[in-house]
Amino acid sequence: MSASISPMPKRILLPFLVALFAFFMTSARAADRERLQAFLEVTGFDVALDSIALSAADAPAMLGMDASAFGADWSRMSEEVFDTTKMRETALDILSQTLSDDLLTHAAGFYASPLGQRLVEVENAAHMDQDDDARESIGGAVVEAGGERVANLRRMNDAIDSAGTAVKGVHEIQIRFLMAASNAGVLEREIDEAALRALLKQSEDQLRQTLKESGLVSAAYTYRDLSDADLEAYAEALEHPDMMQVYVLMNAVQYEIMANRFETLAGRMAGLTPGQEL
Repeated sequence: MSASISPMPKRILLPFLVALFAFFMTSARAADRERLQAFLEVTGFDVALDSIALSAADAPAMLGMDASAFGADWSRMSEEVFDTTKMRETALDILSQTLSDDLLTHAAGFYASPLGQRLVEVENAAHMDQDDDARESIGGAVVEAGGERVANLRRMNDAIDSAGTAVKGVHEIQIRFLMAASNAGVLEREIDEAALRALLKQSEDQLRQTLKESGLVSAAYTYRDLSDADLEAYAEALEHPDMMQVYVLMNAVQYEIMANRFETLAGRMAGLTPGQEL
């Protein structure tokens, strides 16, 4: 599969990745591909990557459209663009140049433990769980109750995004998708990138708060069957400097793959009119 438009320059995410790569590669040699494949599986990062495909359903809404407007083949096209095998291969390509043996060993060692495998089990299930009502109801009730459990969930979420890149990542995905759609003629009028960035900048604080709140509710739902002691142990594991470095890299990889797939999707939507088959 190839996109009908050329990929846009990776204005923020790619330079960020390059900087990360330079840092990680100076500390130790990158892990080999076979070990990386095992790493994806033992940590559950493979399922996290697969779940990116679920976000394709949000693409038309980001353009003020409805998926039904693009004909009956929308599902087929989105599955081709968000091909899980290709996304995993892209992740392996990046990680093979960036993730050191030491960091891989540390993260894989934790997730291979009995607690780690239990965590991966519930996280994998949560990645593919689209019952938003249950997530809001059950997770929201846990958060509202507060206490030590919620405190540990906050610690976990803070450690997972220790570099604070979530807002930047979400905005870059939106910008690259909207600009690609504009450049491909999918939208009725062109978008000025500077104006778009300025507009999103205004909502940065609000998005940051929304992500924190939704992330806490989601974590409360995901780990609802785990004990408080397990959550405390997980928070401590995630706060380890090596684990935080692993998550900085994995977050960057996930944002880059998602942004790239949305750019490709915009190209595939080019030239279509409401009611057309893809």
